[in-house]
Amino acid sequence: MDIAQIQIIFQLILAIVLGGVIGLERETKGKAAGFQTYSLVTLGACIFTIINLGIFDLFLGKTNIAFDPSRIILAIATGIGFIGAGVIFHKDSMHTEGLTTAAGLWCAAGIGIAVGSGLYLISLVSTLLVIIVFMLFGKIERADLVKKKKIK
Repeated sequence: MDIAQIQIIFQLILAIVLGGVIGLERETKGKAAGFQTYSLVTLGACIFTIINLGIFDLFLGKTNIAFDPSRIILAIATGIGFIGAGVIFHKDSMHTEGLTTAAGLWCAAGIGIAVGSGLYLISLVSTLLVIIVFMLFGKIERADLVKKKKIK
């Protein structure tokens, strides 16, 4: 096994771990998209990114074909957006659920892309920021809603 293969294995495991960290936070709140879902989204995005960059390296300078590695990243973002749209539903005209889950899955895909691209600092800091948003911002948002209901 060479260093490139070891790096790929590291990237795949890191993608699962980072997605899992976010997913565990979601699990503790009883959300439908949890540990497995977030792990699979980050892993899938990482896999597609690694493959894409590998294909880019294979064709670089060997063909006249214009190959843009950013296309796969756009496809991942679009595909996850489609999945995210599936988790959003309207309970009534005043209440929508699933937006945070959809946004979280979209961020998880970005983290997977970062890991697959070898951008480890971005992926680690982004994971931390997503956890902060889910944990801290959720509390702030709920407290604000409680205040608004008391005022009325």
